[in-house]
Amino acid sequence: MEDYSIAPPQLAVPETDNRFLSLDVFRGLTVCFMIVVNTPGAGATPFAPLNHADWHGFTPTDLVFPSFLFAVGNAMSFAMKKVSALGTLAVLGKVAKRTALIFLLGYLMYWFPFFRLSDSGDVLSFPIGETRIWGVLQRIGVCYGLASLMVYFFSTRTVFWLSVAFLVGYWLMLLGWGDPADPLSLLGNAVRKLDRFMLGDDHLYHGNGGVAFDPEGLLSTLPAIVNVIIGFYAGQFVQRVGKNYESVAKLLLTAAALIFLALCWDMVFPINKKLWTSSFVLLTTGLDLAILATLIYAIEIRRWNRANWTQFFVIPGKNPLFIYLLSEVLVIICYMIPAGDGESVQGWVGTHVFQTIAPGPVGSLLFALAFMLLCWSVGWLLDRRRIYIRV
Repeated sequence: MEDYSIAPPQLAVPETDNRFLSLDVFRGLTVCFMIVVNTPGAGATPFAPLNHADWHGFTPTDLVFPSFLFAVGNAMSFAMKKVSALGTLAVLGKVAKRTALIFLLGYLMYWFPFFRLSDSGDVLSFPIGETRIWGVLQRIGVCYGLASLMVYFFSTRTVFWLSVAFLVGYWLMLLGWGDPADPLSLLGNAVRKLDRFMLGDDHLYHGNGGVAFDPEGLLSTLPAIVNVIIGFYAGQFVQRVGKNYESVAKLLLTAAALIFLALCWDMVFPINKKLWTSSFVLLTTGLDLAILATLIYAIEIRRWNRANWTQFFVIPGKNPLFIYLLSEVLVIICYMIPAGDGESVQGWVGTHVFQTIAPGPVGSLLFALAFMLLCWSVGWLLDRRRIYIRV
């Protein structure tokens, strides 16, 4: 087997005889959905469920990123068995290295292609002083690193109470450090205040109507660690109890409890993906547990896989980080290649091909599905050659 070091093993297929197809499918399903919601076709507004909530609230698209973190925790539950046997110094070294590499990949992805084009097509510099520092991969790296250290050094009971402290403490920090008039607003939240103080506006995301605010900011990474932690213990539980009705029942009961708590908390601490509120963490982990239980029931217990449909999702689940990076870099390249009349290749294909085939949101969705299948085909080729790209 060829093994090229790019994507982290905590996202790769667990190398163990105790394999769970449902976990592999969950990971691949998350990657495919992430690409679909990230790449709508031009020329039409996507269907509402394929957009993030504007601020407070929740859509299916808001579940994608937390599910990615949950999947990181799942895979950690396999990988930590082997890593823990290496000793504390080796564990610290591996965790630090992987955290730094994932963070660096995310940073370079936002800086890519290291120059910009003006409206007239002239090449302009893209100084490092204007590069976004926080982002999706950066959050994955930091959450992976801190969650790994927590489950390695502390008991399950201690990790539980630390997770509770993260969620409650984050709530109190937003209320105490935000704008007293509206501490959970876009302009007055403590996440934005801390990022602007530490990094400055030029290093933040500006996609919220031009406002400098990073939905993957430093402070909001604290509750996101809990998504990884719950994914880790869910993976451990499934391995320990097995592929049976007991595991499905207990996962569903836990899911229902977390969702109930989330809806109760939502009344005073609204569900908000961009702020990554504590109620959002409970809701998304509850939904992830329910999805995982459903997959275990359908795939492992009932064996509803006669057409081998699971293989479609297993393929991207074997190289998830690489395929995600590929999708992001391809989009950037397609936006930069001109196609005439001021349009990019990305915009031209969306408008003149898919909007011609199916005008409106359907055409936008077809473009996103076609782009996802393009990235999937790269994963298929890598799998055919048994190439699994890891850090």
